[in-house]
Order: sequence, then C-alpha cells, then structure tokens
Amino acid sequence: MMADLNGKTALIFGVASDTSIAWAIAKEMAEAGARIILAYQFRYHSRIKDLAPTLPNILSYDRCDVTKEDEMKAFFSKLSVPIDIVVHSIAFAPAATFQGNLLDVTPEDFSASLVASSYSLSKIMQYAAPRMTRGGSVLTLTYLGGQKVCANYRVMGVAKAALEAYVRELAFELGPKNIRVNAISAGPIKTLAAGGIKDFDYILDYHKSVAPLRENISTSDVASCAAFLASDKARRITGQILFVDAGYSIVGVPQLG
Repeated sequence: MMADLNGKTALIFGVASDTSIAWAIAKEMAEAGARIILAYQFRYHSRIKDLAPTLPNILSYDRCDVTKEDEMKAFFSKLSVPIDIVVHSIAFAPAATFQGNLLDVTPEDFSASLVASSYSLSKIMQYAAPRMTRGGSVLTLTYLGGQKVCANYRVMGVAKAALEAYVRELAFELGPKNIRVNAISAGPIKTLAAGGIKDFDYILDYHKSVAPLRENISTSDVASCAAFLASDKARRITGQILFVDAGYSIVGVPQLG
C-alpha cells in the first residue's frame, strides 16, 4: 500500500533531471497525494520547466540556490502555505576534490563542499521550520561513504559524515516542535551527481555482486522509503539513517570464490 500523504505539502530541493533521486521522490509523494513545491538551481531551469508540469498536485517551482542568501529569502517569501515535508537532496564538491588526494583539498574547496552538501540542510530549516506549524518530516540523502571509506569519494565522504551529524542534532533540536529529521542512505545509483565519481560503473557492478539481495538500487526504491518516512506511519521515527542498499552495508567480508 502506498503511503498516504493527502493534505500534506512537500518542499523538495535538488531536482536536476528526470534521473534525480529528488525527482523520483517528488513523483512518489505526488502520487501519494502530497502537494509539491520544487526548488532548483537556475542552471537546471530548462529541464525543470518541462518536468514540473507533469507532476500531479504541483503547486509551484522556482529557482533557489541554497548557498545564496538572496535566493533563499526570495524563494521562501513567495511561499504562502504551511509546509509538512522537506526533502534535501543536495550534494556538491568541486571537481578537483575527486581527482587528487584528500590531503590536497584546499580550504576553499572543503568549505564549498560542506556548505553545499551539509550546512545547507540547516540553512533550509532556518527558513522552513517556522512554516512547519503542524510539525512534519524532514528527509535528506546520504551514502555509505559518510560512515566508511568508499574509494574515490574523498571529501564528499567527510561532507556526508557532517550531514549525518546534522540529522541527529536537528532531530534533537526540532523534536519538541514535532518535526522529525531522518536520512536515507541509498546504494549507488547512476545520477548526474554520480557522474563525477571515478570508476562508478565498477562500483555498481561490485555492489550488485556483494549485496545480499544481489541487486542494485533504483530511484523508485529510495522514493518509496522517503514517502513512508514522510507519512504518519513513521510518526515516531526521527534522527535515523535508514539504509536502502539491498543489504550491502551489513557485509564485512563478502563471499569469496
């Protein structure tokens, strides 16, 4: 049975294309009855203007670069409805951070990575929390690299570790307002963002061969979990990292031979 999100309004950050996890979540939540508001970076406008109208229950879609205070203020000033669900599906690190060693990352690139990928969750909630007058659910997307070393992930692993710490801290801080904060740690999925990671096709093949279910993950798998966490069925779940990875994260030494 699909999660029931009727009567709820979902604010979703991070749609970049029709292969985005955020887009799959937007579709799933719309089909579950939620009204959808999309926030995206301006460089994706040409894609979003074609995608957004295809969603049932779409309320609005507008540019909002979470690293720019003026865009955040302008975006939230246009919102006139209470928010029940916030989805943070934003990750960025300069291309150079994926090329060299972690020791070579400059302070400027480190700051850019953590501000965009981690601090942005807190920044969004500075604006969104006052509009969540009925309480609600906040979701973000993380990856195993935030907890264990994953080859070629480098500074993004540090950023995801910080993001997961934000989940716990914000869950504690916002809990008295009946706002839940959780993260989904998805297995590797071939999205635009994944394109910057070296040997990503090998990572997909290895994941499939090692995960207990012997499967890779789809965006719809993540979207189904997101809709559940956003629903009242998950009303007592907060501060958690839920793995949607076909069981890969439980494996220490895989079956050899």
